[in-house]
Amino acid sequence: MTKPTSGRDGSFIKDAEPGQPPRFVFRKLYYITHIDNVLSILKSGVLSHEQILSRGIKYTPIYSPQIISRREGIKTPDDESLWHYANFYLQPRNPMLYQVRSLLKGTENIAIVAARRGPAYKAEGALITDGNAAHSSTTFYPISKRADAFKVLSSVDGLEYWKSEDGTKRMIMAEILVPKEYPHDFLETVYVSSNENKEKLEQQMRNAGGKQLPVIADPRIFFEPEFEFKLTDNLSLIRGDMFFSFMQTLTVSVNTEGVMGKGLALRAKYQFPDVYVHYQDACRSKRLKLGRPVLYKREGSLDFELADIPNQLDSLNNNTWFLLFATKDKWRLPANIEGIKAGLEWLLENYKSEGIKSLAIPALGCGLGWLKWKDMGPILCKALSQLEIPVQVFLPSERKIPREQLTKAYLLGEDKKDLFNY
Repeated sequence: MTKPTSGRDGSFIKDAEPGQPPRFVFRKLYYITHIDNVLSILKSGVLSHEQILSRGIKYTPIYSPQIISRREGIKTPDDESLWHYANFYLQPRNPMLYQVRSLLKGTENIAIVAARRGPAYKAEGALITDGNAAHSSTTFYPISKRADAFKVLSSVDGLEYWKSEDGTKRMIMAEILVPKEYPHDFLETVYVSSNENKEKLEQQMRNAGGKQLPVIADPRIFFEPEFEFKLTDNLSLIRGDMFFSFMQTLTVSVNTEGVMGKGLALRAKYQFPDVYVHYQDACRSKRLKLGRPVLYKREGSLDFELADIPNQLDSLNNNTWFLLFATKDKWRLPANIEGIKAGLEWLLENYKSEGIKSLAIPALGCGLGWLKWKDMGPILCKALSQLEIPVQVFLPSERKIPREQLTKAYLLGEDKKDLFNY
């Protein structure tokens, strides 16, 4: 694991490998808001919903009305409504941010304001929770007992993904609640998802005068790709977290031994246990072979797994399928390039009849498979460019790829239909 170092805003952030999300360790407070509210926040501070209403401040809501009204009815141990508090998250990349991203159909209008933690510790009546404050299983602690809360939260400190069954989905939304308001003097940074948003917000700050903050564009925090390049109308290269892709079918490279011990396979085993059960069954029955992937048509939405309150989303991300693609027989061996080619041939022949509508696929055989992108990139891209559906190829994160190996000329060549002659 890479040693954490200080981020540009003072947060403790892992030196993430390309394509991996930043790792926030509990050093700051994070307030999720609509980007149109930032100028008001720089002037008045972060206010509780109660204060926003009583002062008649115009704001653009970012949460659904159901979420807002639900929090009004929840009381803290001090017999105050959650509306009484300005609520900050200890980790911004969480199920609530995913929920907001889905509600707003993207991240263009989302901003995350980072603030110092120290002033909240001194605020009279401040509280800390060991999870989403609106959840019935969450415990509230007076801020003086924050060490007890942080001890409980140690298991999700820096966690990059979550699930309901082990409590991490609730716990990663731990909050610090500050009565009434948090002063603007102690706000430090604003995160947005793109350089376009960064430039727009910086210009708005300059035009407004008054307090200004550094603005950092980091799409990874918002579950967006760090890098995207379209090779064709349907085929894109992506550097990012494949398990947050909107593609209908996610590809997991596996062996035929039934071992999910590292990489994407281990992630799938943890986050989607039913995928692991299906994989084990496919190995035992010998249905999964080199050259013969197995498609698991899972009847569950990725949005349902990741969003805080998925039943409030007007359109879930439908069903998420998993393509179990064998790249080797034994888990200890290097990936088998001929087996991968055969698997790609199967995909070309069967994707339509199997009902695959869109596909996310890693750089098969690279990384833990010991093959190199300079060899596999052209093979993968020439094959996948023939699919008449949207396809995202997720680049290997183990090392930086030379720019010349990411060009259309290199990856597709003169004749992209000449599949295996590279």
